[in-house]
Amino acid sequence: METLDLYHIYETLDEEELLIWKTARDFVEREFLPIVDQHFRAGTFPTELARKLGALGFLGPSLPQEYGCPGTSDLAYGLIMQELERGDSGLRSFASVQSSLVMYPIFRFGSEEQKRHWLPRLASGEAIGCFGLTEPDFGSNPEGMRTRAVEVDDGYRLNGSKMWISNGCIADVAVVWAKLDDEIRGFLVERGTPGYQTHEITGKFSLRASITSELSFDDCVIPKANLLPGALGLKGPLSCLTQARYGIAFGAIGSALATYQAARDYALSRVQFGRPIAGFQLIQQQLVELASNITHAQLLAFRLAQLKTAGRAHPALVSLAKRNNVRMALEGARTARSILGANGIVDEYPVIRHMLNLESVYTYEGTHEIHTLIVGKHITGLEAFT
Repeated sequence: METLDLYHIYETLDEEELLIWKTARDFVEREFLPIVDQHFRAGTFPTELARKLGALGFLGPSLPQEYGCPGTSDLAYGLIMQELERGDSGLRSFASVQSSLVMYPIFRFGSEEQKRHWLPRLASGEAIGCFGLTEPDFGSNPEGMRTRAVEVDDGYRLNGSKMWISNGCIADVAVVWAKLDDEIRGFLVERGTPGYQTHEITGKFSLRASITSELSFDDCVIPKANLLPGALGLKGPLSCLTQARYGIAFGAIGSALATYQAARDYALSRVQFGRPIAGFQLIQQQLVELASNITHAQLLAFRLAQLKTAGRAHPALVSLAKRNNVRMALEGARTARSILGANGIVDEYPVIRHMLNLESVYTYEGTHEIHTLIVGKHITGLEAFT
């Protein structure tokens, strides 16, 4: 599988990062691409890949080895997300949720007992997790959440619901955010807890190779030991989203690489008026724009990885990268679809699948507009949300 690398960016990888990148790329080509179309058509996710992802160190890869995680670099994590999304946004979403939205909050905010119990199991793929923040009436404004927790003698009683939750119906544990005494707190809710139910969301035309669910809590009592002790306030879930958005900034590049490669290969093989359409000026202009925009996104993501490792990746910079790279990938997929003509709408080619998926990625983990306002506040100092 070829990778567009006009500025020889991947030559800067160290030996371990290069191995991880190539391993992820080979895994997607060998294990996932042969089956993705059947899962996209059926609206299912290949759960059997969870343990394979774990065995390769692709779940929670940058978390410490003492908890059964690989302890790889931030750049290596980004490259894993890139290659998984080159396969499909659903595959990257699974790993991103597991790593950034489940394992990360347990690592950062959990008790030592919670870390020791959950992180090795999640890292291996033995257990699957989900992240419950978004609600039916509160997405961009999570602070308005209506899910409530009340302290009772035997723990905490949860009531409420969460919407658009990746991995929800297949998760063994949910990281759920609820208001306790009007303060946002994090809770670990395990599958099978009385009062906790999941419902799969069907009828999707996007992220079909991904499980999307609604979570409901009806007098759901969880033990006091399941409270994440270090999470207090909205900064808790927002810090998790920052981790996930970082991975999306890389993942979008993978999707763009897939649609660009499909468009380039098609243009070189499709003959009209006696020669490949890649020889016509308008097609070359489109391909150059795709290649140029991908190169910009690669440079942005690689620099963001450096800043993250140095502890200087301000959330607004992550928002800028997520906003830029997802828009680039979505617009690129639409261009690639045009280059393929009628063939662009059939799943013999990956373009339409990526294009549909990116409509969701454009919106989730913070909409394009919300990221615009985050960056706007960062550069002006003025709040525009209200």
